[in-house]
Amino acid sequence: MFQSVIRHNERFDFDRIPAVVALCWQAGADFHDENLNSSSWNLEADNGSVPETESLSPNDLTSIANKTLTAWETLRSGVEKLLLVYPVKVCKYCSEVHVGPSGHKARLCGVFKYESWKGAHFWMKANVDNLVPPKIVWRRRPQDPPVLLNEGRGFYGRVPAVLDLCSKAGAVVPAKYNCMMKVQGLSCQSIIIFLGSQENQTLESNSKLN
Repeated sequence: MFQSVIRHNERFDFDRIPAVVALCWQAGADFHDENLNSSSWNLEADNGSVPETESLSPNDLTSIANKTLTAWETLRSGVEKLLLVYPVKVCKYCSEVHVGPSGHKARLCGVFKYESWKGAHFWMKANVDNLVPPKIVWRRRPQDPPVLLNEGRGFYGRVPAVLDLCSKAGAVVPAKYNCMMKVQGLSCQSIIIFLGSQENQTLESNSKLN
């Protein structure tokens, strides 16, 4: 795929669009399709607000959550497949992404803004997380305390923020995330109790030997 390299002095001659949109455009998506833009037009007509959100029933919320979860999984799966065909680059030192076989020459990298590179990016191959960041959050399990403690961070589960939000509305998180969420994992308190009992047993054994 041929693409002329965008140089620093040409950076204002090109529109900047979301990376996923650019990737889909490379694959032939038609962004003038009314079916793709109808939902955004409705939001613009309502000044960006989502109508009737306060009157949604629990069943409606669960339905929306399930659709959102499915859309999230479909989006990430689709981007992952497109990345096998169309090259995308990401800067090694910042979050800048460029859809194309080689990165642009615009010197926008804040990490090296005042260095000899003068803001030049260091490009490497991008993956799905670079285009659709999962934004991992802590997930509270039934065996965890009401407020997660710093001492137990090694025991708590984690999950992408979108999935955690959908689960709060009634959607079921796919089983492939169970290991990440540590669904059956021990709580911090259980480990502390176990280690305490082990320490007591060791002390008792030592006292008997003495």
